Amino acid sequence: MMQWFIDNLGTIVISLVLIGMVVGIILSMRRDKKQGKSSCGGNCSHCAMGCSCHPAGNSKINSSKK
Repeated sequence: MMQWFIDNLGTIVISLVLIGMVVGIILSMRRDKKQGKSSCGGNCSHCAMGCSCHPAGNSKINSSKK
């Protein structure tokens, strides 16, 4: 068992680092969502999904761009 661990030490370390990075990204995204931050750039006129993520009647979005 110890020999297998030694033989695969590089793979184990890299895997742990990658798992740590993914967990960090997920936690950061959750924290940003709870704080009301968005990954949206706010330029809905150039966004292909602009009409589906922000309804046309949403005056808060429309008034902030004027």
